[in-house]
Amino acid sequence: MQDTGVTAYKDISDRNEVVERYSYLVKRIAHHLIARLPDSVQLDDLLQAGVLGLIESLSKYDPSKGASFETYAGIRIRGSMLDEMRRGDWAPRSVHRNYRRVSDAIKSVEHKKGRVATDRDIAAAMGVSLKDYYSILRDAADCRLFSYEEVNVGDDPSQLPHVEVGDHGVERQALLDDITAAVEALPERERLIMALYYDEELNLKEIGSIIGVSESRISQILSQAVMRVRTRIKDWTDN
Repeated sequence: MQDTGVTAYKDISDRNEVVERYSYLVKRIAHHLIARLPDSVQLDDLLQAGVLGLIESLSKYDPSKGASFETYAGIRIRGSMLDEMRRGDWAPRSVHRNYRRVSDAIKSVEHKKGRVATDRDIAAAMGVSLKDYYSILRDAADCRLFSYEEVNVGDDPSQLPHVEVGDHGVERQALLDDITAAVEALPERERLIMALYYDEELNLKEIGSIIGVSESRISQILSQAVMRVRTRIKDWTDN
């Protein structure tokens, strides 16, 4: 059975065969995600969601599009897991409210000053102390509101949550361009930390030893970096 020949499996034995064959893909993606999520996220929940994504991909895969079944299934599996994470969001309303306050403060400061907003700028715009601002970032990170998994869409902008992207190539490319520009506009240290965390897959403690700051500070900087990216593509998420 070739990847390029996978289309739809209506026979239960065929479906089970494919699920078993590609179970390694579900496990690989689940373990990749769980390594960067809070302890409250259960591996079994991601695995179950991943299997559902794999089964869904069986009926929707179109080999004429050019992608291998493994590539297509991987996108569906990851998307299904992210959906499960969003459904399990347990963040209290106060955390969501502060999330919006941070976003508004970043946008306001950068519009007025024409430069990247510093930690102190954002805290001042929110009317809170720097210590309280860092606490807000920590709470948001713990509740997964700043998950870079939701903005790191690579070549598939349709995976960005809450953003409707049509099939038109120009629209898709525009979203990718905006995301790329938002990441490139980050302060150098934030770009470095994101690269170490997501590209090199180092953990927060390892990054802290490289940068020379604590693990908790790395978490704050990472949260703020992703917040900047999501703020700068806010027009897409609003529309």
